[in-house]
Amino acid sequence: MNAPESKLPFDDAVGAQTLKAMKDELRLRQSRKLQSRAGGLIEFVRYFWSVLEPETKLVEGWLLYDICMHLEAVTLGKITRLLINVPPGSMKSLMVNCFWPAWEWGAMSMPHLRYVSFSYSSGLTERDNTKFRKLVMSDRFRELWGEKFTLEKEGEIKITNDKTGSKFASSVKGIGTGERGDRVVIDDPHDVHKSESDVVRTDTVRWFRETITDRLNNLDDSAIVIIMQRVHQGDISGFILEQGWPYCHLMVPMEFEAGREPFNPLGWTDPRTEDGDLAWPERFSPEAVANIEREKGSWAYAGQYQQRPSPRGGGIIKREHWRAYTPEECGKFGVPWPKFPVMSYTVLSLDTAQTEKKQNDPSAAIVLGVCKDIWENRRLILMWAWSDRLELYELVRKIEETCKKFKVDRVLIEDKASGHPVAQELRRRGRVISDKIGQNPKTADRADFGVQLITPEGDKVARMYSVQNLFECGLIYAPAEDSGSGDYLFKEWADSVIGECADLPKGQHDDLADAMSQALVHLRLLGLANMPDEDELDRVEENKYKRAAVPLYPAMS
Repeated sequence: MNAPESKLPFDDAVGAQTLKAMKDELRLRQSRKLQSRAGGLIEFVRYFWSVLEPETKLVEGWLLYDICMHLEAVTLGKITRLLINVPPGSMKSLMVNCFWPAWEWGAMSMPHLRYVSFSYSSGLTERDNTKFRKLVMSDRFRELWGEKFTLEKEGEIKITNDKTGSKFASSVKGIGTGERGDRVVIDDPHDVHKSESDVVRTDTVRWFRETITDRLNNLDDSAIVIIMQRVHQGDISGFILEQGWPYCHLMVPMEFEAGREPFNPLGWTDPRTEDGDLAWPERFSPEAVANIEREKGSWAYAGQYQQRPSPRGGGIIKREHWRAYTPEECGKFGVPWPKFPVMSYTVLSLDTAQTEKKQNDPSAAIVLGVCKDIWENRRLILMWAWSDRLELYELVRKIEETCKKFKVDRVLIEDKASGHPVAQELRRRGRVISDKIGQNPKTADRADFGVQLITPEGDKVARMYSVQNLFECGLIYAPAEDSGSGDYLFKEWADSVIGECADLPKGQHDDLADAMSQALVHLRLLGLANMPDEDELDRVEENKYKRAAVPLYPAMS
């Protein structure tokens, strides 16, 4: 019997090297686990970036780090409501629908979490589910956390694991009304191409307001994460901000604008200090941003990139085109402050609501007067404005009181269903009061204004464009007061009108703006709101020598 063959020294060396390699691999794997947890979400993104984007280099920047930081705060339970407004191209879908859920399931040992994702199109959330599945099934992920969970269902619509975790993809008003999640993710709920539709946009906001909390597993601990670009002041972000809901708000315009710090309980502030500084210069160069703004136009750029759904300073009507009626300006009209000059013609323009119910728009009115300065230049002054939800009787009484106070000559009401009863009641009461005046003029209220139903031509945007040049020429004034710092601020009620005009057509409310354009179109048709060159032509025409008219018939003797 032959003796067993002994191992060669070379074999021992190979075995030792293999063992060492295995130990090194285990140490590296453990290090990566610790790094992904301790290093946070950004370290996870760095390591797994090539799994989802093998041909694209990861370009980092402070904006990416801050998105990661806010998502980590949700994971750690510091916040349960997060609203993120960032420009397109900020990796928002990859972050909230792919990397972050995978990081929570793996590195954070939370495979029990359930996600419900919504977008304006189910195709987008299903696309992200496919990427998420690719990530958690990758060799890189499985070698680190393969023991944490096993996938049981791997469809595009729903992915589940054996630890009760799941990820469901749906759309706004889509299927899955019974699905609930520990994380409800809303990624771009508004279709940019349909954002101008009041019906579609309002329907989307109603869906969010009435159904989204029903999708939470636990009202106290489950989280809602919204990440989107702004498309309109009345979008979901605008609704949340207007209602004052306590969402942690990460708002990052592409170009920095001072004075726009959002509510953020994490203490986050925009790290930029100079107006115009870019959010992600490593990814978007100044030249690229300039091209985007030029190609998209000011409206789209303001909403999608600046998170401000109207261009800075205003869109059709810019804020700086309004002239401030101040004590200094009073002298140019020959009256003491704070008096208005004598008006040659005054209108109250009304935009009526459908009903007095709170869910509908309010009725809104502006009072606009026509006057001349000491140089005989015609000017228009906004004298008063209000917006309120009133029943018919209360609305008519408020109109009458306003007309009496400002000596209104004519009330303008849009010729629509809700305007007819207002006009009828004003006319009826006007006749009754006029009769009383004849009987007892000392005690009767005067109602000597006319009521006119206006049939508008074109939509509200077209009407505002038709009077844009009146603002650009500086013909329109609004009362302002000293701010105490050397400049003037428009009165609060006047600023409401100015703001709505500046935000049209992206504003949440447009009732005052509609009333303003209605009044200006009326004055324009009457020849009372002329451009400076038109007034000059009128003066030249008036001063021309005119031959005496030849009588058609001989004078009777």
